[in-house]
Amino acid sequence: MSSDAREWVWEHSSSRGTARLVLLSIADRVPDEQCAAWASLSSLIERTNASRTAVRDALDKLITSGELEQRDDLQGPQRTTVYRLPLTAAFLIKAKAAEEEDPAAEVSPATEADPVPELRVEELRPYGIWPQDGTASDPSRRNPAGTLSGPSRRNPTPRRAGFRPLKGSESDPQNRSEPKVNRKGSSSSAAVTPAGDWQVDPATHAWARQQGHLARLGEDGLRSSDAKWRAHRAAWKPRSAGAWAADWRSWVARERTPGSPNLYALPGSGPALAGGMTRAEAHTAALLAALDEPTGNGAAAQ
Repeated sequence: MSSDAREWVWEHSSSRGTARLVLLSIADRVPDEQCAAWASLSSLIERTNASRTAVRDALDKLITSGELEQRDDLQGPQRTTVYRLPLTAAFLIKAKAAEEEDPAAEVSPATEADPVPELRVEELRPYGIWPQDGTASDPSRRNPAGTLSGPSRRNPTPRRAGFRPLKGSESDPQNRSEPKVNRKGSSSSAAVTPAGDWQVDPATHAWARQQGHLARLGEDGLRSSDAKWRAHRAAWKPRSAGAWAADWRSWVARERTPGSPNLYALPGSGPALAGGMTRAEAHTAALLAALDEPTGNGAAAQ
């Protein structure tokens, strides 16, 4: 029946812009020819991709135009608001009567002069619509179609009618088809992982190639640099994938070419190096070695 309600909006509604999207969203939830449906404000915001203020303004315009009616005497699951499309209900009744007389007859759009059928509330209860005086604890008031904004998530939510992506959008964090890369048990991009669990992603590998580090170090040298980075970062606190990628790039950029003297001390090394030299002495020795200058007493004499 929601298809008939949507068709009426497409063919006969005078609404425009956000108001038209809001009306279509409510019509999409209509379960029968009475054209009543519940909808939370947050669900309309999500479906129309509009701001809260824009959705509120659209609802006011639709109610003022007579194409939408807010039923304050009824409530949906989790006390959501119940709306009715009165002109749609009148048109469907009018079309049904005309079809019984002449299936080929054309039905003119309903106007405010056409009678709107009385709402049969008892028939709406299977769809989660109840009178306002109903108790929230009544077990028969369970939401049969789920709610996007309800705080309770205990009841499983069956599939709803309407157009919704089956596998999520590209930015949907709940897209289960995404490979779990650089994350550990979480779909959030802000999830933190230990350095050992972080993997070099294609963008970081492309950076190493574009910056010339892959050509400078070679595949074996890059793997060796990666292994040293993981060894020195093993004791660090978990970080986000972006933080590890930035740190890894900084490490590789400083990595010396195989066979060249080491001009810097690796993080995590102790204050004393081989041969009893301090770190500063080791740095000086490496620099002088790179300049092919002697490092003994003769150098000091010069």
